[in-house]
Amino acid sequence: MRLPLPDPRDAVTLIGQARQLVEDVAGALPRALALLGQAEALMARVDALIDRIEQTRQSADQVVARVGETVDQADESVSRIDRTITSADKIVLRAAGLVGSIEPTVHRAQHLLDSFGPSLELLQPTLDRLAKSTSPAEVEAVVRLIDLLPELVDRTVSDILPIMETMQNVGPDIHDMLDTMHELNEMIAKIPGMGRIRQRVEDKQAAEAEQAAD
Repeated sequence: MRLPLPDPRDAVTLIGQARQLVEDVAGALPRALALLGQAEALMARVDALIDRIEQTRQSADQVVARVGETVDQADESVSRIDRTITSADKIVLRAAGLVGSIEPTVHRAQHLLDSFGPSLELLQPTLDRLAKSTSPAEVEAVVRLIDLLPELVDRTVSDILPIMETMQNVGPDIHDMLDTMHELNEMIAKIPGMGRIRQRVEDKQAAEAEQAAD
């Protein structure tokens, strides 16, 4: 089989095509470089976007953590509120029990006040006068007297009452002594000259009394 020989016109055509190809390649190179630059810029933007996404993720993690802490605090607050409500319920129950136990006493006190009402109304003028006429010193004296009452009672029982019992036995003897002294005075009065002596004594006592009065 014989190969066809190239025609010189074909060579010129090939050279023209090669030149066009070189020109196309030369024209495409700046575009390729521009595309490469755009690709690098796009990669930089992608990297920045990835960094921002990472920061956003970290911020989201922090927010989630804070939300978790807030939820924990809310749970703790709810638990504390539950405990407070439970304690309040117990206090309310105790208060209700106290009120129930106090009610009879209140009724008794009200009954006493109602029964004492007329007497208190009668005593009101006296109490008003006493309140107006009583000084702080008198109140203090009454308080001191009340404080001394136990000691006074003890001393009365231990000291004064025995003496009074003894005086009951001594009474007749004292009367006898008085009768004897009266008889002695009568006997002395019958002695001669005792009348003048008694008169002198009485005059002297009267003069001393007048001097003391002056």
